[in-house]
Amino acid sequence: MAERKDNKKGKPEKSAGVRFSPAVPAKVEEIIGRTGTRGEAIQVRCRILDGRDKDKVMRRNVKGPIQREDIIMLRETEIEARPLNKSGRGG
Repeated sequence: MAERKDNKKGKPEKSAGVRFSPAVPAKVEEIIGRTGTRGEAIQVRCRILDGRDKDKVMRRNVKGPIQREDIIMLRETEIEARPLNKSGRGG
């Protein structure tokens, strides 16, 4: 576990044990389109830049402003988003 120094005594103490999974950078290569019930997410094609799946190209759904050549940080690189339905209907 991570240790930190106590300001008063200078002795190390154990932290709460919060762990974060390592994020993997990916570069946005193409914006495919909007998705979600109200179009709140954007589907992009991105290339993994580092880690176990380096150079893998995958589809992901991204929330918020995004454009080509942006770098996004992915928590996992195994699950890919479903392709957008071209007919315009849900289901």
